[in-house]
Amino acid sequence: IQNDILKEYIARGTYVFPPEQSMRLITDLMAWCKTNIPSWNTISISGYHIREAGATAVQELAFTLSNALAYVEAAVDSGLDVDDFAPRLSFFFGCHNDLFEEVAKFRAARKLWFDLMSDRFNPDNPKSTILRFHTQTAGVTLTAQQPLNNIVRVSYQALSSVLGGTQSLHTNSYDEAIGLPTDQSATIALRTQQILANETGIADVVDPLGGSWYVEGLTNEIYNRSLSLIEEIDKMGGAMSAIEAGFQQRHLHESAWQEQVAQEKGELLIIGINTAQSDAFNDGLKGQTVDTSLGEAQCNHLIAIKEGRDGERALEALVNVHDIALGGGNTMEAIIEAVKAECTIGEIMNALKDAFGTWMAPSGF
Repeated sequence: IQNDILKEYIARGTYVFPPEQSMRLITDLMAWCKTNIPSWNTISISGYHIREAGATAVQELAFTLSNALAYVEAAVDSGLDVDDFAPRLSFFFGCHNDLFEEVAKFRAARKLWFDLMSDRFNPDNPKSTILRFHTQTAGVTLTAQQPLNNIVRVSYQALSSVLGGTQSLHTNSYDEAIGLPTDQSATIALRTQQILANETGIADVVDPLGGSWYVEGLTNEIYNRSLSLIEEIDKMGGAMSAIEAGFQQRHLHESAWQEQVAQEKGELLIIGINTAQSDAFNDGLKGQTVDTSLGEAQCNHLIAIKEGRDGERALEALVNVHDIALGGGNTMEAIIEAVKAECTIGEIMNALKDAFGTWMAPSGF
């Protein structure tokens, strides 16, 4: 039975709902939270995965805010007032190695979001125009070669995140290019934040680099270039139309390729990769070893849940998720009822999949 569960999971793989249906799930969530948990942060609008896939700082900012505009427009079109949900939007950015560029990106992001929200939606609540964001240091910048160097990378990325005004922060562990973090590496990542917060004084100052001619100029440059890219997406019909046309994907592929070529030519220096190479630092460091019995135990736990639940109630809840997804009503309410009936995430996702279908991003640029 356990093997069958695993095989089924592997066979299903990962899938993405079509953009229109995905947007409905988001607006249904916003509507449900407005009534039931109005202080909940309904969505974390992420640029991190975009940056990790190869985006530049400008592309990360433009694509993230363009996606955010699509969410806001869809919510307003569904009947929500902008002030009903916009104050609870939050953002999630990556932070890479160019310290000043990252600080300028965060500063530009706040100004750009304020201007876009003010001009396009004219909210009454000032909080609807505030860009609140979380930052994670860049996993893609970490190297398996000389992994202890990653402690330095993470420290400077965390520094620029705080200087840029992040509200919360995730610092990566130095061994994440090798495997799952160990307790030791995770502790060092935590201590990095604690040292910055308690020993450096940088968290006590608002916008400490404001007024620097270089940072102000770079902020304006990133603002203008990102706005230009957003306007280009607008001309295509918005973020969803651009995604369906492969616009963002093509940009990511091109910028990732350009960076890779620059590394291979030595134009972009990466310590331990194409300069300052040394086998002395590659000491056979290994990531955390996971006990394979944990997977077996989880399968057994899942079997026990399915055997012990009210099967008829679970089936009715899944049918309801499917029917609500096909018709009207709030999908969030149906999903919550399915969870209460002890349906699994996979079962709920499959009910939605049967209703919505799946979608593959364009390829072959």
